[in-house]
Amino acid sequence: MSGKGLYIQLFSLHGLIRGHAQEMGRDADTGGQVKYVLELARAVAQREDVEQVDLVTRLIKDKAVSPDYSKEIEPLSEKARIVRIQCGGRKYLRKELLWPHLEEFIDKTIKYLKKQQRTPDIIHGHYADGGYVAKELAKAFDVPFIFTGHSMGRNKRDKLLADGLSEQRINKQYKMDTRIQAEERIIEKARLIITSTQQEIDKQYGLYKNFKNGHYVVIPPGIDLETFYPYYNYHFDSENVPEEIKQARVALSKELQRFWGHPDKPFILALCRPDQRKNITGLIKAYGMDPELQAIANLAVFAGLRQNIAEMEENERAVLTDMLLQMDKYDLYGKLAIPKKHDFETEVPELYRLCAESRGVFVNPALVEPFGLTLIEASACGLPIVATNDGGPEDIVKNCANGILVDARKPSEIAAAVNSILINDEQWDEFSNNGINGVRKHYSWTSHCHTMIQSLGEAYPDLETIGMPDERMKYTFSKRPPFGKRLTSSNYLMITDIDNTLIGDNDSMDRLLMLLEQYRDSIAWGVATGRSLELTLEAMTEYNIPVPDIIICSVGTEIYYGPDLRMDKGWQQHISNKWKPEQIKSALQALDFLTPQEAEGQRAHKISYYMDDKTDYLDEIHRKLTEEKLSCRVIHSHGQFLDILPKRASKGKAIKYLKYKYEFPSIKVMVAGDSGNDEDMIRGRNNGLVVANHSEELAKLRGKDRVFFSSKMYAAGIIDGLLHYGFIPPHEDRIQLIKELPTR
Repeated sequence: MSGKGLYIQLFSLHGLIRGHAQEMGRDADTGGQVKYVLELARAVAQREDVEQVDLVTRLIKDKAVSPDYSKEIEPLSEKARIVRIQCGGRKYLRKELLWPHLEEFIDKTIKYLKKQQRTPDIIHGHYADGGYVAKELAKAFDVPFIFTGHSMGRNKRDKLLADGLSEQRINKQYKMDTRIQAEERIIEKARLIITSTQQEIDKQYGLYKNFKNGHYVVIPPGIDLETFYPYYNYHFDSENVPEEIKQARVALSKELQRFWGHPDKPFILALCRPDQRKNITGLIKAYGMDPELQAIANLAVFAGLRQNIAEMEENERAVLTDMLLQMDKYDLYGKLAIPKKHDFETEVPELYRLCAESRGVFVNPALVEPFGLTLIEASACGLPIVATNDGGPEDIVKNCANGILVDARKPSEIAAAVNSILINDEQWDEFSNNGINGVRKHYSWTSHCHTMIQSLGEAYPDLETIGMPDERMKYTFSKRPPFGKRLTSSNYLMITDIDNTLIGDNDSMDRLLMLLEQYRDSIAWGVATGRSLELTLEAMTEYNIPVPDIIICSVGTEIYYGPDLRMDKGWQQHISNKWKPEQIKSALQALDFLTPQEAEGQRAHKISYYMDDKTDYLDEIHRKLTEEKLSCRVIHSHGQFLDILPKRASKGKAIKYLKYKYEFPSIKVMVAGDSGNDEDMIRGRNNGLVVANHSEELAKLRGKDRVFFSSKMYAAGIIDGLLHYGFIPPHEDRIQLIKELPTR
């Protein structure tokens, strides 16, 4: 990428997303959002001011789904592509099971960006999971964060409670508390929240505590008008209809005729996922209870994709079973078609046109519809609509005058509305023509993308300079680039202990800090210490040390990024594996030679005691922990401090994690220390640097590969190491500087 246009990332994590033959309705996670993000990616990539669009989703390698979903990169157009990032294993997971794996997704996306050698200029999250990931990445790279919710947790929870589900079951099945908590933070942090309707803002976002902190703009989605064209085009341009479209038409007609006794009648069409909220049963009741409607029209319900109802998830199985029971109850054999599958890309547009040619009606019977994309698609093809009066359809009918709104909870209203359109040819023609014209006027992707970029420009007045590196601000220590950009663009990483390494000789330290500032474009740096964050900052303030790019503290159990000290949540999640602090405290409670340290010495992933330096004491601690089968790390230092950490935690392991996350090869990492506490990180296959004033505990490392013992003390030793390993060039003035610095 040249950097001369915008680089936009869209995050839509769940569902099955590919650029062709979308499996719409295969399950609850593969619905309208999939279509929305694919079309948005293609549309925004057509803008001249956009250089690249990545639609980032989850990589899935599962025999139960197509191998298409395991391709890391899939082109969508010249400037748009799908990028797949693996997390949470490789099996396909429903969205509610993805929450524990989002930090892994974030870490691996950062690795991907490191390889790209360019960070995004705009990050756009879709749904709560994609919104969480986008929020964290936008924070890391300090770029604009946009959010599109598609649906919101509080609204869904209220509907499920009204349906009789308990809060306990809702949380267990849908992880609703986790989702709502994430949505609250997203609303607070997003600089632009895109909704399809005003109803979304009022009735969904309005339920949130942070509602007033949100920045909202209504931008309806568009549709592909080259795919969803009017039914009457066949009469005027039939010679140019592709063969695959003709084949789809024949296949659909044949499939529908299998169900109907009188296939020449107009038909009523419904197309949705098998979800209780879609109220398919309400439509079948409306049809089944109205003999006149049955007499003048057939009914076709395309409720997702299925093979064996018995093997489907509980919600979908219940809906499909109820459909069959309703069919039997009202004796709708020969009148109701419930096909098992359809191809979204070719068959769905033809389905709308077939229904329009029969002079039928499209019905969306959902109790609440946030937007109603199928209503726009059907209307673009010339099909009149009947839809719920709760939600987005209100805006659609207001804009297009293309159908009738009803209380979808009342089957009689649905039946009456459908009936009135079917028997009134003049009204049918009016709704059909209005829909075709209205969709073209109000629902185009070109207009959507223009309004989105315009709204973003109002939220970020300096957006025009994004993507043009020569116009970006030059930062100083007081105002550095965000940590994500620093760590993905730097060539080298230097981590040092504080006490007796960075600190000890003020003149050497000042010279080191000047060098780090001079080479800040190529060297990222940090500190690693046993101190807590508070004590680390206290020491740095005392010695006037600027906040570094990275702080590894509390003996490697916490990682923070400067300058605004953002905690690495992925590291916290990683080290939490098998960490049982309360059980550890209980197991060691009876040992009278242990004295718990003060409250400030205790952390979420560090249990600290005072203990005399006696070998048998350590043996007893290990024995107790082994008896209780507790997996943890025991560190005894300076003859008096005992720290118990998660098995995965240490300063060295934290550095290893950073190397993995930000793609630093070991040869580009230097670690500096002076005592036994630093041995773990110095031996970690990095470029190790031991200052001249080191303790005897490190003497055993002499002669080890890639461990350099400097003759210089404190920060002078660090400068010596940077020269020795080639992190800074050996200019004459550098060599002279080293000669002037103190030697042991």
